[in-house]
Amino acid sequence: QVQLVESGGGLVQAGGSLKLSCSASGSIFGINFMGWYRQGPANQRELVASVTGDGRTNVKDFVKARFTISRDNAKNTVYLQMNSLKPEDTAVYYCKVELATSPGAFARYYQYWGQGTQVTVSS
Repeated sequence: QVQLVESGGGLVQAGGSLKLSCSASGSIFGINFMGWYRQGPANQRELVASVTGDGRTNVKDFVKARFTISRDNAKNTVYLQMNSLKPEDTAVYYCKVELATSPGAFARYYQYWGQGTQVTVSS
């Protein structure tokens, strides 16, 4: 069984910073994709940033100059450093991870979602 635990959300003033963490635990034999999504009020869930197993990052243009994604493979953890936050960044942030729960070169990878963490930016 796999569990994703997110932390780091909260209330911050515009211009402030937060760092989100998402840690995966359980029967894990490999992690490929790790990403952060967000869903604001009345909005669809959208990709914010992602990092592949070989370290390639993809940060969406609307946050590129302000957010940084990183991962610690030893800890099965992905981070999202958010700087210069704006009120429009207010949303529930979710991590998504693609991982294998069995060993072997042909193991299937499955997607798992975190429970979400609220980020609120006041003006």
